[in-house]
Amino acid sequence: MQFKQIVGQGAIKQRLVNSVNENRVSHAQLFLGPEGSGSLALAVAYAQYLSCEDKQTDDSCGECSSCRKYQKLMHPDLHFSYPFFAKHKDDTALTFIEQWRDALTANPYLSLDAWRGYLDAENKQANINIAECHQIIKKLSFKPFESAYKVLILWLPEYLDKEGNALLKIIEEPQPNTLFLLVAQNQDQILNTILSRTQLIKIPALGFEDIKEHLISQHNQTEDAAAEIAYLSNGNLTEALTMLQYDNKGYHAQFVQWLRLCFANKGLEVMAFVEQVSKMGRENQKNFLRYGISFIRECCLLLSGAGNLVHLPAHELETAQKMTNVMNVAMAQAIVSELEKAHYHVERNGNPKILFLDVSLQIIKILSFKTIRHTADT
Repeated sequence: MQFKQIVGQGAIKQRLVNSVNENRVSHAQLFLGPEGSGSLALAVAYAQYLSCEDKQTDDSCGECSSCRKYQKLMHPDLHFSYPFFAKHKDDTALTFIEQWRDALTANPYLSLDAWRGYLDAENKQANINIAECHQIIKKLSFKPFESAYKVLILWLPEYLDKEGNALLKIIEEPQPNTLFLLVAQNQDQILNTILSRTQLIKIPALGFEDIKEHLISQHNQTEDAAAEIAYLSNGNLTEALTMLQYDNKGYHAQFVQWLRLCFANKGLEVMAFVEQVSKMGRENQKNFLRYGISFIRECCLLLSGAGNLVHLPAHELETAQKMTNVMNVAMAQAIVSELEKAHYHVERNGNPKILFLDVSLQIIKILSFKTIRHTADT
């Protein structure tokens, strides 16, 4: 993995390169970023740069012996630890290393749900067990074989329970040229004893333009389709790539049609619409609702006088501006609340006909009769 293969994050890439070139490599670092930000990919690219035999100004060469081994995730000085679904108490990350290499090679923006798909997870809970902690200590007790550094990339240390305290000594007093890279999403769920021993590197969510340009250049999306997916993904490239797997024909026209039917209180046509949406499939229903939530929130910004913060394509912006003539902020917030509840229940396999009919009736009340259901009733 090279830095140039990672979407966006220019400032973080430069910071990591500078730390190597200026010999300021901390032995324990925490890459903290939301899902889909590229934090795991950045950790792998950083490790590859450290081990590269012909470092370039801003990236690894990608051609030396070390880089070739890194690209296959098979370098003898590169080790991984990650949550897994143990069948036996002696299982460690090495038990699942082939599946891990397949998963990470296929998608450097790996999520825990996607990783679960590579394993026979059944109903087991993911964790990093005490056997894995002992394996980490064993692996890192030796000197590097080929490179200047021996690197351990520990993905999602949130799944280290109290057993993680077994790692404190080796994190605080590692062998020379041993590097710990922890890749996390939720700082509050990491053991404080581990957190206090790492240098924090905060990785922001990706920008709208970064995701949009990636979808156009690497996934052959039209500008409108890429813009809509980037808008819906809210900075999460993992989510954006997942959306590509489903039949996304554009949700704007469909969502606006729904609002117009509700505003006009056309009962029979609303019923026909509900029938149509109920056949879309769960993922498309979720994306449709997610688009509606984002669109109405943009309307809220317009209603609040914060139009400079709105990021909508021209034709969608024009529709949003018209929508502000028939609703106020309270009505918009009430619609968002109904859509969020529907999204929650769709995720949990609620009956789509009942869900979308209920939401339609609530939107009719809000738009046509300006009746807002009180939070206590929900």
